[in-house]
Amino acid sequence: MVYDFDTKIDRTSRNSAKWTLMKQITGMDDLIPLWVADMDFAVVPEVVEALKERAAHPIFGYTSFTEGYYTGLINWMEKRHGWKGVEKEWILWSPGVVAGFSIAIQAFSQPGDKILIQPPVYYPFMNQIRGTGRQIVENPLIDKGGHYEMDFEDLEKKIDDRTKMIILCSPHNPIGRVWKKEELEKLAKICEEKDILIISDEIHNDLILGDIKHTCTATVSEDAMQRTVTLVAPSKTFNLAGLTNADAIIPNPKLRAGFAAQVSKGSGHSNIFGSLAQDVAYNHGEPWLEECLAYLRGNLKLFNEFFAEKLPQFKVYPLEGTYLTWVEFSALGMNDEELMDFMLKKAKLWLDEGTLFGRGGSMFMRFNLACPRALLKQALENLEKAVNEL
Repeated sequence: MVYDFDTKIDRTSRNSAKWTLMKQITGMDDLIPLWVADMDFAVVPEVVEALKERAAHPIFGYTSFTEGYYTGLINWMEKRHGWKGVEKEWILWSPGVVAGFSIAIQAFSQPGDKILIQPPVYYPFMNQIRGTGRQIVENPLIDKGGHYEMDFEDLEKKIDDRTKMIILCSPHNPIGRVWKKEELEKLAKICEEKDILIISDEIHNDLILGDIKHTCTATVSEDAMQRTVTLVAPSKTFNLAGLTNADAIIPNPKLRAGFAAQVSKGSGHSNIFGSLAQDVAYNHGEPWLEECLAYLRGNLKLFNEFFAEKLPQFKVYPLEGTYLTWVEFSALGMNDEELMDFMLKKAKLWLDEGTLFGRGGSMFMRFNLACPRALLKQALENLEKAVNEL
């Protein structure tokens, strides 16, 4: 490998949410943190060098986007995801993907309107809907013996005149599904018939660990193209979350104008370093990503084999996309509070508890695999030891 993913980099003195805030949040300082979805890997070297060069210039005033900011993303979406024909004017900046669906909620609905989500799902979906005074409508995923599917019949029943949109997680966090094209086509057809918008959170679109190719929701039909706001970012792909830069790809000019108007109301200006990092990452970061994906697949193999051999009583769900594994622990015979306490105090693991993700999350834990393999192995051994001591 050209790039080093094995070396543990000390983040404890760098204001890392994952490492520096451990004591403050948990009351403990001896945990292995595998919760928040950032990587413990050094980023693309070209990005680091570009940021150093820019930081050497002593003025950090208002900034504009480079041409490479747009062309890098356009070419990336075509090469990596088969979305041909993305135009520069379709791309609008957002301070993050979470901010992006908050902007979309406010731009395309009113307080009291209904917004669909598919739990168990990334918890900021729920937080942003509630925080903007909208109603959450749940269309729970169906767990078919360890494989989740969308419940299309339930989806159709849940849509009424107050329903304005669905926020889709694709690939899905935390369950790790990469939706097949035919699943997205069926979803898009229902949204067409019921005339609701699709806000497609595709932040994990590059992190495909299984055999199913990521399909951009907007590409499944012409109608889907016109009713979808696609949210993407280099943050998960290249470990750049701290630089607060994301994009909304919106082919429909009316939707694009509405999103832009909402951004102008108070979402601020782009970050000099975030926009530069996107330019460099999408234009020069593909070799790094390919090696990172290979390393993540190796971590997933270790994780699956360890559970199969040492902890077979727990169910590890298939991970198709993202670097976040979803594991069910009902065999411990604990309630959710006891399970979280066990993970923190006995296994010394700081994880995201399944209940954060809403309905269907009870008795689950989400593990972040984007860390040096030795650290992951230590985490698994901690868990095995704690289980054996019960």
